[in-house]
Amino acid sequence: MALTLCRLSCNKGFRRSVLHESLSSIKGQAFYSTASRTNAGSGGNFCAGYDLKEMAHGPGALKLERDVCRGPGPMGPSRLKLSKPLIAAVSGYAVAGGLELALLADLRVVEESSIMGVFCRRFGVPLIDGGTVRLPQLIGLSRALDLILTGRPVRAQEALTFGLANRVVPDGQALQVALELAEQISAFPQLCLRADRNSACHAVFDAASFTQALQYEMDHGFPVIQAEAIAGATKFSSGTGRGGTFSKL
Repeated sequence: MALTLCRLSCNKGFRRSVLHESLSSIKGQAFYSTASRTNAGSGGNFCAGYDLKEMAHGPGALKLERDVCRGPGPMGPSRLKLSKPLIAAVSGYAVAGGLELALLADLRVVEESSIMGVFCRRFGVPLIDGGTVRLPQLIGLSRALDLILTGRPVRAQEALTFGLANRVVPDGQALQVALELAEQISAFPQLCLRADRNSACHAVFDAASFTQALQYEMDHGFPVIQAEAIAGATKFSSGTGRGGTFSKL
């Protein structure tokens, strides 16, 4: 299975570390073992979605948890709300359920020859791993409906234009660039990074109003000032980072 995700991981002291995971290699965890079982792609493809040959055996082959608050999604980890940034390294096809898995990530590093799309449109298979929820928020309703209704293939450069891809890299380099990006992000003060990330996600998916989103931002950002911002401001006042030079940070 060629489903690769990079997850930022920090210990209790928030020292930097980056965990690179191939989801099929993690055993004994229901969220991930489900994803490996349903991958229809192989050898250089991110994930081509649920195995339609398995579905063709009839309703008995489907054992799906319909309560989204319980258990994994059909593709495995698609229902998770992660506390740490997640970076996807995409090569080959990331379509149908594979596209939905890519949408789970905060950032997507996509190789030039990669193709994304809702290919399951052709076979009457619905998006039930968050695709209709995350895609419109990510690229806007008009563009999301273009992909969802037509099922057309989207190549890397168009995906970059849409905001579906965050980086486009030469073939064979997605994993390395994703790891480098993860290392870069993990170098930042982590309490601040997570507070800003979580506030942005809350504003998009959970806040009932603009005012509530602002309050969440303040409530979760204010403690960071004492924990990290004062030390960071002291560093800046001593000359670090002046003139946009960050090599010593």
